[in-house]
Amino acid sequence: MTQQQARERAGPPAAAPSTAAVERHGIDPVPDSERHGSPRSLFWPWAASGLSLLSVAYGVYLMGLGLDPWQTIVTGALGYVLSFLLVGLVSVAGARTGAPTMAIGRACFGTQGNKLPALFSYVSNVGWETVLVALSSLGGSAILARLAPAAFARADGRTPTTTAQALCFAATAVTVVVVGVFGHALIMRVQRFLTAAITVLTVVYMALMADRIDPSALGKGPSAGLGTCVGGVVFAMTLLGLGWVNCGADYSRYLPRTSSGRAITGWTTLGGVLPPLALLVFGVLLNAGDPELAAAAAADPVGALAGALPTWFLVPYLLTAVGGFVSGAIMDIYSSGMAMLALGIPVRRHLAVVVDGVLMAFGGWYVLFVSPSFFATFQAFLSVIGVAMAAWTAVFLVERWRRRHTGFAPTPVRALGGPAVFSLTVATVVGLGLITSGDPHIAKAVGFLLTDSAARGTLGAMNPGVVVALAVAGALYACTAPLADRFAPGGAR
Repeated sequence: MTQQQARERAGPPAAAPSTAAVERHGIDPVPDSERHGSPRSLFWPWAASGLSLLSVAYGVYLMGLGLDPWQTIVTGALGYVLSFLLVGLVSVAGARTGAPTMAIGRACFGTQGNKLPALFSYVSNVGWETVLVALSSLGGSAILARLAPAAFARADGRTPTTTAQALCFAATAVTVVVVGVFGHALIMRVQRFLTAAITVLTVVYMALMADRIDPSALGKGPSAGLGTCVGGVVFAMTLLGLGWVNCGADYSRYLPRTSSGRAITGWTTLGGVLPPLALLVFGVLLNAGDPELAAAAAADPVGALAGALPTWFLVPYLLTAVGGFVSGAIMDIYSSGMAMLALGIPVRRHLAVVVDGVLMAFGGWYVLFVSPSFFATFQAFLSVIGVAMAAWTAVFLVERWRRRHTGFAPTPVRALGGPAVFSLTVATVVGLGLITSGDPHIAKAVGFLLTDSAARGTLGAMNPGVVVALAVAGALYACTAPLADRFAPGGAR
């Protein structure tokens, strides 16, 4: 069927649904009669997801690997682009099928086998929801303590009270859950507004902080070796795109089936990379010009970065900080609800979002009031989840390539896709064996394929497990899937 024939068959694009109505579709494919919009619309949700002050801290984290300023910018840009290209490629499948990401995966993993990657996806999304809402609460309460110390600060006049943290957490969590419950149409509208508003406020913030950065420091500092640079690219991939790759089709599935795949990939990548890359460069400049402030921002990116601001900008700054975290958490909670449905749990989509919100609340409570060193495990969490998601991505994209002529229908044909599950499992185990962790507890469970000298040397600095998992899963599935098709009832596809 030609593209023109497909357009005629699909009919004219539908009008955008009301943002005041709760989305009816769960993981069932969106019919052609309800498809609308253009690939350009994907820029806004992905741009909003990266407009977080946490992206400023990412520049500090990358430099902490031992990279000089220019190396940090280059490796960060490469990691961001490479990882979000994967998100863009996955997003194309959403427009072609009308189904969310983890539901499409059943075509190769099977109805039962797909529960493994769906579980990985669910843990990843709920984990990120918790991180973003907790950070919003920490930063928001710090600003409230400065604005009204009598009500929201402890005896020292600076440390926010538990009440301040609880209020900020409740406000953020409720906002995230409500938008997630209404679903796709409201998310796309809210993310467009947040992108515009947060961009303006962020530019004002950066202008006010201009005296704290030193562009001349870009050429200073010792350069790192090739292994560390490769490690920087891999870390940047886990910081950004690999945290979203399991969500790509969730936001493109309402596009018309005939939408350009290149346009979907391009607009997704541009939206996902441009804002966080600009904030990463700012973080690098800040780290080079004011290392003490940058070190504080690595632990509390909102509270620390507010220290030098004039009082009149604190309220706009608070809105900027909270809005950035909310925009990412909204997308996570929507996609985590889709992952829960893909696990086979019999619940309506909007109720799945509510369940995720409850889990997010418990996780946030632990992070804010129980955990003594949450940020010490942040990089380890990213690497472990990044390995699993990289392996899943390779299987997903190889299957999409195999079906390029016959269509990528989300309907599963078997209960267990043996080659897909096998490839995912083997690649994940190999990948975990090739990553290192600074967290002493997680370090015991990873890096088992590295010798002590390799873990401390160039190979350990490269942290190659994520890339290796991507390559191993893709190669294994490309080899084993045709064999399984050949010996299956009915022969090859």
